[in-house]
Amino acid sequence: MGEKSRVTAADAVTVEEQPWGRLEWMVSAALGNSSTMTVGRCYIRPGEQNPRHYHPNCDEVLHVLQGTIEHTVDDDKVRMGPGDTISIPTGALHNARNVGEDEAVFVICFSTPNRETVGE
Repeated sequence: MGEKSRVTAADAVTVEEQPWGRLEWMVSAALGNSSTMTVGRCYIRPGEQNPRHYHPNCDEVLHVLQGTIEHTVDDDKVRMGPGDTISIPTGALHNARNVGEDEAVFVICFSTPNRETVGE
C-alpha cells in the first residue's frame, strides 16, 4: 500500500494565526504526513474575511462545517452554510467572508502536499 497511514493528534496541528481568524494544518508535506495533498481547517471570525488569493499549483475543495460564508470565486459569489462544498480550480481568484453571527469553520483540501498561495 505504499506509505503508512499517520494520525495527526488534535494537539499536534500547525496553527497559523491571522488578523481575520486562523488556519490549522493537519496534513501536508511540511508536516511529513502526505506526499499527495494538504488538508486543514479555516476559522473566520464574524464580519471578517480572508484576503483574495489564488493557488497556482493546485485545486482546492472547501467544505463548511459551521457558520455562514459568502465565497467569491473570480466574479461569482455564492452563500454557503453547513454541509455546503465548493470546488475551486487552480488559478481561480477567491476568498471567503463570514456573513453570519458565529465563527465560520470549514475544511480545506488541496490537490498537492505543497500548496502555494498568491495574494491579489
